[in-house]
Amino acid sequence: MVRYATVLPRSVGFVPRFVCVRGLVTLADAFEAAARGLPFEEDFREVEIVAHKAKRVGRNTELSLMVDRPGGVDLELCGRIAARLNDLLESQPDPYTLEVESAGIDRPLFTPGDYERFRDQNVLVKTTLPIKSEYTHRGKLLGLRGNAIVLEQRTGELPIPLEMVKSANVEYDYRADLKRAKNERREKR
Repeated sequence: MVRYATVLPRSVGFVPRFVCVRGLVTLADAFEAAARGLPFEEDFREVEIVAHKAKRVGRNTELSLMVDRPGGVDLELCGRIAARLNDLLESQPDPYTLEVESAGIDRPLFTPGDYERFRDQNVLVKTTLPIKSEYTHRGKLLGLRGNAIVLEQRTGELPIPLEMVKSANVEYDYRADLKRAKNERREKR
């Protein structure tokens, strides 16, 4: 019995592949497979799956998907993704709620690739153990060195081992954005 079909990349074009599953597939498993397959579909090639989660609440399952794409995510894209996921999960008998959201301006950083991609951005990092007597660290992300992310702070560089990172996210600097807009208005005069 085929429960889910997706398109996986090959070196020359895209070729449909089918995942055959025997027995029951849980809603959470079907959601995870559908979410991971989205970026391989023609309409969603630019979409990055930042995070996905399935959480059981009583008799209902809450499905949450966080996405990003170059140029940002708008409401129309979230709606198209939600409609596609609903189509893929149509065969599931369990009730669920689905939330599709943008990673936002304070985008979380999860993978080592994220730390390289957002190099030179201001970030906020929370650690599981104190470093220099602090659990919260802010600074300019210099990227990865070995198994540690490196922040540039006023006092110098601060390496933070990846295994000590509880959470990390890009910090939006609204002051710099306001200053840039103000300078642009001045230049137009």
